[in-house]
Amino acid sequence: MDEVLEGLDLNPGDTIVDGTINGGGHAVAIAAQLGLSGHLIGIDQDHYGLEVSKGRLANVEPRIDLVHDNTRNLDRILDDLEIDLVDGILLDLGWSSNQFETPERGFSFRHEGPLLMTLSDDPTKAAFTAHEIVNQWSEESLVDILVGYGEERFAKRIAKTIVEVREQHPIETTTQLADLIASAIPNRFRKKGIHPATQTFQAIRIAANDEMGALKDILKKGFERLAPGGRMVVISFHSVEDRIVKQAFRGHQESGRAEVLTKRPITAGDTELAENPRARSAKLRILRKL
Repeated sequence: MDEVLEGLDLNPGDTIVDGTINGGGHAVAIAAQLGLSGHLIGIDQDHYGLEVSKGRLANVEPRIDLVHDNTRNLDRILDDLEIDLVDGILLDLGWSSNQFETPERGFSFRHEGPLLMTLSDDPTKAAFTAHEIVNQWSEESLVDILVGYGEERFAKRIAKTIVEVREQHPIETTTQLADLIASAIPNRFRKKGIHPATQTFQAIRIAANDEMGALKDILKKGFERLAPGGRMVVISFHSVEDRIVKQAFRGHQESGRAEVLTKRPITAGDTELAENPRARSAKLRILRKL
């Protein structure tokens, strides 16, 4: 939190976008520094997270606009709010425990649930779900996403096992998928304390929500809507995300339009790790527009 607030370099009257507001943890602290003349725009694709944020931000001083949308549509969102430029953008790319632990969403291999893995309120309106990826995508496509999004060492074995099983019957639930993934990975190569399905579930979730495409969109659109001197702060949670952020920031700097303020990503300190072990993989990068 301290690094986020320092990175945004907040001032009373600023207009700030929290592009992944979720439960409003960062938003409440940001709002406290914006004053009566400030403006906080909170965006999230998850309706539940927005409702939680709405309650937490009910009595803060600045103007608050909460928007139920994908942050990749930031240009349209700001146009609708009649806002040209903003002073800061925060993107916390982590997923909340509520999203992972709700069985009906199908994100977790620890709970029996349908293969969905989409943030859409209506899965039938999603471009595709985890069920289609697992049961319809070719073996080659499965290997591609497991390697590209999950950095899964045993991608070929897992993809082959998925195809063999689905030829006998559809793969319908999260636990079915988790069990067959585990069967494809030799015991001697399993990491202690980490479920063998972790990287595969990550890869399928990323594909189902086009997370990397959305991230590239917001890094580009967000930079264009930053005012001179404005800052973009991004917290990523795995190497694929962090690599995209690093490359985008470097590109803006090499164009002469920005300065990267973090030569190396900021990671969580011992105190934060003790309070929130999930922060162990978090990496924070800061960019200032010139």
